[in-house]
Amino acid sequence: MSIIASIPVALIALLHVYILVLEMFLWTTPRGRKAFGLTADFASKTKALAANQGLYNGFLAAGLVWGLCHPVSEFAEQIQLFFLLCVTVAGVYGGVTAKPKIFFIQSVPALVAILALYFG
Repeated sequence: MSIIASIPVALIALLHVYILVLEMFLWTTPRGRKAFGLTADFASKTKALAANQGLYNGFLAAGLVWGLCHPVSEFAEQIQLFFLLCVTVAGVYGGVTAKPKIFFIQSVPALVAILALYFG
């Protein structure tokens, strides 16, 4: 696997770790509320739901890291592709159902990483 493909995959994994932290631990803080455009009341009422979302983002990050660390390069690329497709689908769904910018934050970088996997 090339470094050209590994860099965007690693960056997407880091992005999802950051989203995990925002959703699981910072949801009700000023930083978390600002990131998602929430009122204090709404953030307080949805804290448990956000933590659940954050956990799923952590699973996406873990899968991407697994793909980066797997010793068999052909299988590593398949793992990365699977989790990048999961990120893409999640971003499309979030963009359609929640905020359009989610598509650009999640799906577009994942699609770039998929292209890097194929051409890198």
